[in-house]
Amino acid sequence: MSAISPRIRRRARERAVQFLFGLDFTRDDWGPALDRFWEGNPSRPGVKRYGTKLIQGVMGHIEALDDAIADAVSNWSPDRVGYVERNVLRVALYEMRFAADVPRNVAINEAIEIAKRYGGDDSPRFVNGVLDRLKEAEPRDRDS
Repeated sequence: MSAISPRIRRRARERAVQFLFGLDFTRDDWGPALDRFWEGNPSRPGVKRYGTKLIQGVMGHIEALDDAIADAVSNWSPDRVGYVERNVLRVALYEMRFAADVPRNVAINEAIEIAKRYGGDDSPRFVNGVLDRLKEAEPRDRDS
């Protein structure tokens, strides 16, 4: 795969968070819902391609991602984590664990920026704190 620009990746991450956020409310089967999402949210081919990769990756590992997030928010009930923050964390943790071409710090910084745009005032700090904990718990075979 050719290199994907940072702008395309950012927009794809935003689209992935938007889709996952909506799915939390509808509880629809995610495959057909994804097709409808892209129909209703036309995007550049690179955004759609990378966004779909992120969504498929998150959905393929959702239980493990949610378990890791729940462990990292030890002072919070996982149900108290907002929908926006939970989905930002899911996408970032997926990239931290499974996207070999995304450095952990890039995944964290991108998540913070998305939390600033879509979350509440405390979202960026919360997302940063959780991802820092998760970063420390991840195997060291990835770059920092």
